[in-house]
Amino acid sequence: MGKGGIFDLETNFAFYGAYHNNPINILIHTLLVWPIFFTSLVLFHFTPTIYDLSQSGIFPSGFNHVLVLNYGFLSALIYGLFYVILDKKAGSFAALLCLACWVGASFLAANLGFSLAWKVVLAAQLFCWTGQFIGHGVFEKRAPALLDNLVQAFLMAPFFVLLEVLQSLFGYEPYPGFHARVKAKIEAEIKEWKDKKHNKIS
Repeated sequence: MGKGGIFDLETNFAFYGAYHNNPINILIHTLLVWPIFFTSLVLFHFTPTIYDLSQSGIFPSGFNHVLVLNYGFLSALIYGLFYVILDKKAGSFAALLCLACWVGASFLAANLGFSLAWKVVLAAQLFCWTGQFIGHGVFEKRAPALLDNLVQAFLMAPFFVLLEVLQSLFGYEPYPGFHARVKAKIEAEIKEWKDKKHNKIS
């Protein structure tokens, strides 16, 4: 079940879930987290190329300078591998989504060009991040997870909302008892946070 440390799904999910317990805040993140990931890959398309896949002869000439191994690809690969390690079934699906985002972002970036792409990305990121901060400030009434653990929050966000959707729509859980165990950890963490907050006030 758990792999320990950063690869322990229960620990990661409970950490992120403790900051995203309000249904409206969860919905906001479900709608806005993946667009943040996607538009980040759009901008990463313009990072230095590690290897141009068109040179391999696998893709037709129309793919020139579109599907290139750059920091966008590396980001999608790291995220995808991390999710597969956390949970093979949902993680594999998440990895495919990461790959699809990279492909889609690459084509969008190539068509827009850098001068327009960065403006589109900036507008999308501002909208999505503003929405999430509103979700935390108005509904969750707790600062975002990234303020306490930046790396863990950024890595877990897309997978967290995906698992939430899979659980809500299909009743999916990585293994029997997962959601019950995570719920208990989330409730304990939230109680600890409220106690600390109360002690600071008093």
